[in-house]
Amino acid sequence: MKKTFAFRILILTLLVCLTAAAQLSAQVLRIAVAANAQQLIKRLQKDFERKTGIKSEAIVGASGKLTAQIMNGAPYDIFLSADTAFPEQLYAKQFGLQAPKIYALGSLIICGKTDLDLKNWPKILSAHKAGRIAIANPKTAPYGKAAEEALEYYQLKSKISSNLVYAESISQVNTYILTGAVELGFTTESFLYENSDQSKLKWARVDAESYRTISQGAILLAYAKKGKLTEATKFFNYLSSASAQQIIRKSGYHLPVIKKS
Repeated sequence: MKKTFAFRILILTLLVCLTAAAQLSAQVLRIAVAANAQQLIKRLQKDFERKTGIKSEAIVGASGKLTAQIMNGAPYDIFLSADTAFPEQLYAKQFGLQAPKIYALGSLIICGKTDLDLKNWPKILSAHKAGRIAIANPKTAPYGKAAEEALEYYQLKSKISSNLVYAESISQVNTYILTGAVELGFTTESFLYENSDQSKLKWARVDAESYRTISQGAILLAYAKKGKLTEATKFFNYLSSASAQQIIRKSGYHLPVIKKS
């Protein structure tokens, strides 16, 4: 009887292990993505799957919030941030398997459904000719931080503080712009490439000298070792491929300069 019971326990344990292994194997590659790149990641996923057969799932949010989730054990294999600070923070705390790399350079614009000529937008804001102005939360969204830096550069932040509307992420800023909830918003240039009908939008690039370069970083996360390391490594390397770089460039981003050794 004891041998029969022990045998049953052994079989049950093996079944549990096999079920767990099957479930882990069935999970798709999970990519945490900054909100500014939610359209870009769809294009990259489609191309990557076509080339490798590997399916993936994108989890979109503000870079800072995604970083906090990763530190709290969120099951993400890759993280594409809107900056390099958050990936470097994760790597320093051993949440990454290798040092982050820059996969794209962002460009900040001011945009809205408005009749205003935005060529000299600082003057317009200074004269209080614009109404509500949206920026993403500077604490969690790098594009929001860049917008804040630009406002401080032009000595506008205190002047228009009562007009500022803080959004949770850059995607929320974009929603505010498209719905007309705000007259203007600071967003990424890639936003223009995501909307087929730009006729109702006025926009202008924010002088790159007014904010720190928006270097968007990617990091291969330690969680990938729990089942999707091969797939995650392939996607991480894919970001530097000619195919991915073409998609990134055509989505409104600049490409980082790769130093030759």
